[in-house]
Amino acid sequence: MRNLSDKNQKNTWKNTEFCGSLYVLYTMLAHILWADDEIDLLKPHILFLEGKGYKVTTVKSGRDAIEEIKKSDIDLVFLDENMPGISGLDALAQIKQDQPNLPVIMITKNEEEHIMEEAIGAKIADYLIKPVNPNQILLAIKKNLDEKRLVNQKSTQGYQREFMQIGMTVSDKLNFDEWKELYKKLVYWEMELTEDGMREVLETQKSDANRAFCKYVTNNYEEFIHGKKENLVMSHNLFRTAVNPLLDDDIPVYLVVLDNLRFDQWRAISETLNEIFRTESEDMYMSILPTTTQYCRNSIFSGLLPLDIEKNFPNMWSNDEDEGGKNLYEKEFLQEQLKRLRRDIKFSYTKVTNLNNAKELVDQVPNMRKNPLNVIVYNFVDAFSHARTDVHIVRELAEDEAAYRNVTATWFKHSPLWESLQRIAEKPCKIVITTDHGSIRVKDAIKVVGDKNVNTNLRYKQGKNLTYNPKEVFEVKKPHSHFLPLQHLSSVFVFAKENDFFAYPNNYNYYVNYYKNTFQHGGISLEEMMCPLIVLSTKK
Repeated sequence: MRNLSDKNQKNTWKNTEFCGSLYVLYTMLAHILWADDEIDLLKPHILFLEGKGYKVTTVKSGRDAIEEIKKSDIDLVFLDENMPGISGLDALAQIKQDQPNLPVIMITKNEEEHIMEEAIGAKIADYLIKPVNPNQILLAIKKNLDEKRLVNQKSTQGYQREFMQIGMTVSDKLNFDEWKELYKKLVYWEMELTEDGMREVLETQKSDANRAFCKYVTNNYEEFIHGKKENLVMSHNLFRTAVNPLLDDDIPVYLVVLDNLRFDQWRAISETLNEIFRTESEDMYMSILPTTTQYCRNSIFSGLLPLDIEKNFPNMWSNDEDEGGKNLYEKEFLQEQLKRLRRDIKFSYTKVTNLNNAKELVDQVPNMRKNPLNVIVYNFVDAFSHARTDVHIVRELAEDEAAYRNVTATWFKHSPLWESLQRIAEKPCKIVITTDHGSIRVKDAIKVVGDKNVNTNLRYKQGKNLTYNPKEVFEVKKPHSHFLPLQHLSSVFVFAKENDFFAYPNNYNYYVNYYKNTFQHGGISLEEMMCPLIVLSTKK
């Protein structure tokens, strides 16, 4: 790739080899405790493990195991279930109380289900049935002590094999379906790779992909928005294309719009959702420009592009200069769209913007089941993104993309939204999970000059007296040709590309340092425009 030198590639592979050397050293130091009243009969197993480089300490009772763990640094415990004195299960409970993160592998002759359930309930790491052979023991050790390294090594090797293929794909002229597959692949590797050197390589490929995607969008966007090329699913036809057909089935449909949800964040929360839902389809659609709530979400619910919303509902559309909220009529927009689609159905619309709204949502679920359609707009991810920009401690919580994903996943797992979805899943239904736009971590500032009426968004600007470098932006000199409303007859729109953001010359350095590495939206990038479009059904 053009931004990756041979020297950097060699250093990356050397780092991988170095990690392997560290693992050999770790194996020699790994300390295993084996508790069994017939430990003398297991001497061949112990010699086998010592030959593999493990240090093995043996005891003959559960109480001795508890005492040994208190005085020694133990990495893993093999614990016989049936020993004189306190049982293996009782010893397990004490061990977990003292060291909850110490992996314990239960070994037993007893195959009774209640014994297994008790052991699993006490959070054992594994469960082996006697007689065990040396390879079973070694596999259990590797699974519990070495799983992370083996997974990382496998991921690194897999990415190394795909590296050249991804590079060649990025340089091709891709259509939207091909961009979806490429972006899925990049997100997959972004979530799989943990070794710093390999993540740097992937980051370079993502930058190359974003550069190519921005060319794809800027060269074709006007034709996309007019429906003359590729017939894409976009914000304004999302409901008609993806949700409306589901209303033909005789079960409730829930449309959940998680504001500002990136595709990688969807993948992070999907692990929790898979507990009770089946993923029927995992797709993406392209958001319109600007990639902001005001434009995209109004377009989703109205089924219209922004210019058409302004023409048809002049009292419900607000331009950037207007005071007040910009998304106050989503329910009314949806009602009008349903009429155009000839859907004479009852529906609910719930917008969650605070904790009280979220708790009320949980209580509303039984009433929702009576409706063919229920819409939930949940505004946490976007609010967190803005808080991350303005509050230093929140920025530390989500320092980069991986941390941003983890915070989103942790929030979701403990949120009233997840509680609501669990209640929804008690009855058959279909759930569509999507978003209005994503966000990108901005890094490079580009200068723009405008008057006091220019909007404050960092990823797009509109106004009548804008000064900028046209080579650095996607400029729309005739907004009506892109179905964008005009605030003034001479207004133009300019959009930042890749990970750029706009900054004014006044106090330039201060604002660059303040906004650099914050998550923003409004412009053109894979992260902002490639939006998750997921259909789930209940497993019951």
